[in-house]
Amino acid sequence: MKRFFLILTLCLAGAVANAEMPEARRDVLRVNNRPAPEARLFRSEAVERQIREVAKQLTNLRLAWMFVNCYPNTLDTTVHYTEADEQGMPDTFVYTGDIHAMWLRDSGAQVFPYVQLAPRDKHLQRMLAGVVLRQLRCVCLDPYANAFNQQPRPDGDWMGDLTKMNPLLHERKWEIDSLCYVLRLAYEYWRVTGDESVFGDLWLEAVGQILTTFRDQQRKEGHGQYRFQRRTERASDTMLNDGWGAPVRPVGLIASAFRPSDDSTTLLFLVPSNFMAVTQLRHAAEILNKVNRRADLARQCTDLADEVSDALQRYAIHQHPKYGPIYAFEVDGFGNQILMDDANVPSLLAMAYLGDVPVNDPIYQNTRRFVWSEDNPYFFRGKAGEGIGGPHIGFDYVWPMSIMMKAFTSQDDAEIKQCIEMLMRTDAETGFMHESFYKDDATKFTRKWFAWQNTLFGELILRLINEGKLDLLNSIKD
Repeated sequence: MKRFFLILTLCLAGAVANAEMPEARRDVLRVNNRPAPEARLFRSEAVERQIREVAKQLTNLRLAWMFVNCYPNTLDTTVHYTEADEQGMPDTFVYTGDIHAMWLRDSGAQVFPYVQLAPRDKHLQRMLAGVVLRQLRCVCLDPYANAFNQQPRPDGDWMGDLTKMNPLLHERKWEIDSLCYVLRLAYEYWRVTGDESVFGDLWLEAVGQILTTFRDQQRKEGHGQYRFQRRTERASDTMLNDGWGAPVRPVGLIASAFRPSDDSTTLLFLVPSNFMAVTQLRHAAEILNKVNRRADLARQCTDLADEVSDALQRYAIHQHPKYGPIYAFEVDGFGNQILMDDANVPSLLAMAYLGDVPVNDPIYQNTRRFVWSEDNPYFFRGKAGEGIGGPHIGFDYVWPMSIMMKAFTSQDDAEIKQCIEMLMRTDAETGFMHESFYKDDATKFTRKWFAWQNTLFGELILRLINEGKLDLLNSIKD
């Protein structure tokens, strides 16, 4: 790493001639913070080619170095791939990073940027099929769980939680987005590869479980099947009212006991997650129609999506005195609304990134201005940077994920450049993203190994290059 910064310093000082710059960029591929080749868990030739292509195009050596570190981090450090299970199908278990468990949300997001490369690399495609299949099996095991163990752990950290725990579950926090990420990855895999092999009986069973769970959590008949309590000093790690959560009026929305941050909801109708459910139910219906020829099951998905969508338009919009109509973060069907945003995706800011609302939707644009302001109680601004955090870490800690979501959803080149520069400044000179950093000092950060944020940074840089913004990236001089 010291060698890399010596090269970088010389280049920026003009001591390296232009003719030598290509060699300096190539050195980024040799001097980085990736594990040694023999220690990497999974290798994809298509991903390695992509890394070389991007490193060659980026003239900012520090940015190139960060991309080389971050983009393959999921493959390098978290993918546990088995060529064939007992049925001859691939199986892939994906750690979230420093916690050796597989979150449905994290794992789906971690491998998502690699799907576009699958047609060029059959080994990569088979690994991704293994993730899809593993996620489907997890859903069938327990659709209310958010995180799973690779092997049974009777002594697991959360086996004492007051819910229907199982040694194969790492944690059983009911979060709408967990199931949505399963559908998102399956749909993108099918859309890009055309591979129908993963959409058999297991897929149909998982879709049935998802529909049953979503309907149950509309809470039209009592409180539903799920309850959760934990013995803890953290209020956001448990649920009130004997584990059922706050009251809701059944209006067609789906209750989520926890947010994507794994913090409990205040009002159970979590708006960004309901928007994501609408999108992914429609994606599931498309697969069911075109691959499975199951028009009946597809209709159930679209009917539920339509019901949730209608309810969002009736209950999720708030007339703000400063911003006009905006989307609330949580509602309860009684007319109560929580106005804030959390950094974790799905979030209000991320809805356009996920394709849940058009980026030019006026209400979304109003919401976007609100959440990136001090009118959002979890927006923090300091000497090191600014962005959205949340109660999971607490006051004054900004999540790089929120800065990335701002860049993903921006239509302003100056704003995008500012976001990339901020991400480059706040890595604490590690070359990696972190869960969060202190707003006044980025060397104070949480989670040095958080694969989702690393791979998401790589996804952002690739997206910008593919959208013709290479010159914008190369204009960064810091």
